[in-house]
Amino acid sequence: MRVLFTVPPLAGHVNPTVAVGAELAARGHEVAWTGPAAALARLLPAQARILPAGEDVGGGYSALHERWRDLRGVGALRFLWEEALVPLARAMVPGVTRAVRAFGPDVLVADQQALAGPLVARRLGVPWATSASTSAELTGPFADFPKVGEWVAGQISGLLAEYGAARDPGGWDPRFSERLVLVFSTPELVGSAGDFPPHHAFVGPAFGARPPSPGFPWQRLDPARRRVLVSLGTLNQEAGARFYGAVLGAAERLAEEVQFVLAAPAALIGAAPDHVLLQESVPQLELLPHLDAVVCHAGHNTVCEALAHGLPLVVAPIRDDQPIVARQVVEAGAGIRVRFGRTRAEELRDALTAVLDEPGPRRAARRIQASFAAAGGAAAAADRLEKLS
Repeated sequence: MRVLFTVPPLAGHVNPTVAVGAELAARGHEVAWTGPAAALARLLPAQARILPAGEDVGGGYSALHERWRDLRGVGALRFLWEEALVPLARAMVPGVTRAVRAFGPDVLVADQQALAGPLVARRLGVPWATSASTSAELTGPFADFPKVGEWVAGQISGLLAEYGAARDPGGWDPRFSERLVLVFSTPELVGSAGDFPPHHAFVGPAFGARPPSPGFPWQRLDPARRRVLVSLGTLNQEAGARFYGAVLGAAERLAEEVQFVLAAPAALIGAAPDHVLLQESVPQLELLPHLDAVVCHAGHNTVCEALAHGLPLVVAPIRDDQPIVARQVVEAGAGIRVRFGRTRAEELRDALTAVLDEPGPRRAARRIQASFAAAGGAAAAADRLEKLS
C-alpha cells in the first residue's frame, strides 16, 4: 500500500503523521508527505520522502503568526481562513496534483488544515482519510455562534467552487472524510463518542520522533521539589509577556515546594531566579516523565502529551481550538482553566496548588492516560488505513 500524507507546515499537524507513517513503513508500506518542502524537511525525519506542494507560500505561512499572535476570537478565526487556510489550499493544489500522479497513492491522508488534499483526491478518484490533529472541529464549535458557522461554511463553499467541486446537497466538506476520520484523542477527553459516526476512529494520540533538543540541564532538576513545566508552545511564546509575569510571581510564592521549568524566550524573562529553570526550548516528551503537572495554552498536542503521562493541567487558552480543548480538560476533571490575558500570580498559584494537591485532577488525568493507551495510537490508525485501501 502507498499512503500520501498532505499536511500544512506546522509541527502540531505533522507530528501525528510521523508516528503513523513510521508504523505503516514498519509494516512494509510506502509512505510520503506533500506540502511546503523546506518547512516539512525541518519537521520530518531525515529519510522521509517529501513531494513539494505550496512551496511559494510555505516559508511565509509560519511567519503569518507575527500578525496573528495578538488576535483573538472572531478576528483570529477570520485571519486563519482568509490569510492561511484558503491561500495555502490554492498554493498546494498544483503540487498535490503532481504528487498524487507521481506517487500513485492507494490512500491520501489529509490534515484538516490541508484542504488541497481532499480537493485533489476527490477529483482524481483517490480514497482519502482525514487526520484530525485536534478534535475541536468535531464537536460543533459554532453551535452557539451560527453566524460564525455560516461564515466558515461560506469560505469552504467558495474554495470548492473555485475548483469545480461545489458542496453536495449531502454536505461534502474537505475537513471531514466520509470514509475515515482519524481522531487523535479519546472520548474520555473529547466527551461521549455516541454522537460520532462509526467512521470516526478515536485512536488516541500518536507521538512521532522529534528533532533532538541537546543541552537540557537534567542535573538541575530538583528531586526535593515537585516539578512543573510551563509552555505556551512554539507559536505563542511572544504573546506571553504578561502571562510570564504571573508565572514568575506564582513561582516565587511556591519556591520552597515547586520547581518551575519555564520554556520561554530569555528576552521576555530576563534573569531567571534560581528556583526557575528557564530554557528557550525543552525536550518535552523526554521531560514529561520527570514532572508533576503542566501549565500550558491548551494546545492539543501539549495537552495530550501531558495526559498521556498522567499529568494534571492548568490551561490558559489563547485562541483558535484552545478554548475548546481547555473546556475538554476541565469537563474531564483533569485540570483547571485560568485567564491567559488577565491571570494574576495568586490565581495561577491557587490553580497549580489545586492540581498538585487535590486527588481529583490526577485521578482524571490517569483515567485519560489509560484510555490513550487502550486506543492504540499509531498502530490503531495504521489498522484503519489498511482497511480503507
